[in-house]
Amino acid sequence: MKELLERKKGLRRSILIVDDDYIAREILGRMLEDRYEVSYAENGVIALSIIKRDKLKLSLVILDLHMPEMDGYSLLKLLRSDNELRRIPVIVLTSEKGAEVESLRIGAADFITKPFDMPEVICARVSHSIELAEDSVIIHETERDELTGLFHKEFFFQYGKRLDELNNNMPMDAVVVDINRFHVVNELYGRSYGNMILKKIGESLHEIVSETGGLACRRDNDQFCVYLPHSDDLQYKLPQYIAVIDQRINDSNISLRYGIYSDDGSEKCMEQRFDYARLACQKLRNSYVSCFDFYNDEQHGKELYAERLINDMDRALSEKQFRVFYQPKYSITGSQPRLSSAEALIRWSHPEFGMVSPGQFISLFEENGLIQKLDRFVWNEAAAQIRQWKDCYGIDIPVSVNVSRVNMFNAHLADILENIAAQNGLDHAELLLEITESAYTDNSDQIVEAVNKLRMCGFRIEMDDFGSGYSSLNMLTALPIDALKLDMKFIRGICENEKNERLVGIMIDIARLLEVPVIAEGVETKEQMELLKRLGCNIIQGYYFSKPLPPEEFGILIEKELREKKDAYN
Repeated sequence: MKELLERKKGLRRSILIVDDDYIAREILGRMLEDRYEVSYAENGVIALSIIKRDKLKLSLVILDLHMPEMDGYSLLKLLRSDNELRRIPVIVLTSEKGAEVESLRIGAADFITKPFDMPEVICARVSHSIELAEDSVIIHETERDELTGLFHKEFFFQYGKRLDELNNNMPMDAVVVDINRFHVVNELYGRSYGNMILKKIGESLHEIVSETGGLACRRDNDQFCVYLPHSDDLQYKLPQYIAVIDQRINDSNISLRYGIYSDDGSEKCMEQRFDYARLACQKLRNSYVSCFDFYNDEQHGKELYAERLINDMDRALSEKQFRVFYQPKYSITGSQPRLSSAEALIRWSHPEFGMVSPGQFISLFEENGLIQKLDRFVWNEAAAQIRQWKDCYGIDIPVSVNVSRVNMFNAHLADILENIAAQNGLDHAELLLEITESAYTDNSDQIVEAVNKLRMCGFRIEMDDFGSGYSSLNMLTALPIDALKLDMKFIRGICENEKNERLVGIMIDIARLLEVPVIAEGVETKEQMELLKRLGCNIIQGYYFSKPLPPEEFGILIEKELREKKDAYN
């Protein structure tokens, strides 16, 4: 590209004249030497050597068709089949009628007839051929990625739409190719190694689209798009395409994943097809079972459903579609279980979908940041409910509320929670904050700093899902927590599985070492409760005592608790 731009500024171009006739070479050279740097070759073999040597500076080859050792036809075919040399335009020399058509078909830019006449015409043909070739190369370089030779995404989608229009929207399949953990590859092996991998993938994709009549582009740093004529047996052809790429890369450190949208006749636009292919590709991000996946109607339905939930979230908050339920937590350290606190759990009664499971919207809102609004709603509702129970029954029922990971990085988190507590006249210790163990392990220093600030304000911290985040014992001794909450998967089967029982016992021993109480959730049977009590568990919640309840039904539990206390006192 640099050489071409310099030539455009007026530097002399280089021309190679290839002819076994010495006199013809000299005559032609004299016509052109005032304007161009001219070199000569007497046959195709010598010419090929010069072309390969001077490929970056040569602007044109003038080629006789009939020569010994290698004729012009053979040399022209070689040049047109070489990706690096094909950019150099070729004008053929011939005295045969009909040879012009054949040479143009092979790839010549123009022709000059022998014997030579009218130098002005010859110079004009040479100048015109060079200008066309240079303009073509500049356009080619602009529309293609320099490293891989594939289209840039803007040109890719432009040509893809044109392809659809010219072929009356024939069925087309979209494939997205992504390199797994490419940033790690660059860090471990260097950028030049990563560039080599990208170039090999580009070469492979170019080979595939050349055979199928499709298009390919490098979309992002480590992602590629391929647009192919639809094939009903793409699921069988795809492993062949993957084999082509793997064979060229030939590196066990590199793995790719492929998301595919197979044309279903619905006439979706090109952008939609690749959006769907990318969704299928993203689904494979943490998969070790398969390297490719097809987008299907089920995924489409899930995507639309998720989008509806996201769009409906603000309206749901304003219309009170969300409700906070409370699951009681019982202390089992004494002779009889006693109501000690509760956990706030969100429920969504959607006007169209009915009851939406938290499992469907919590993770979705965590991904896009909406969870911050939902957290704030739960905190306010829980604080108001604690106040209401205090006023109604004269009893303090602390409530655990979840603090999502994204909220832990909010610099104003402590101020927000303090304001909520103050507005409802609550002691900070009445609003228990649940933070998952994985939050500590993902970014321990920043989380620990945030938790320490909350504890200094008087809030108590419960580590939720303990046992699922793989904290090291060394880390646990440094974490600021006030209670450990066992992941419910350890409780299931605790009575039937001796290993589960021993594992829970070890975790309770760790809590005892840390001098913090243990909360077990998901307790469903009397046997589980009694075993946990024997192991030293402090607090239990689960369906054995009660399912999550709306505030009015939870109030009945409080009244029952108060009656039992009164009866015991009397």
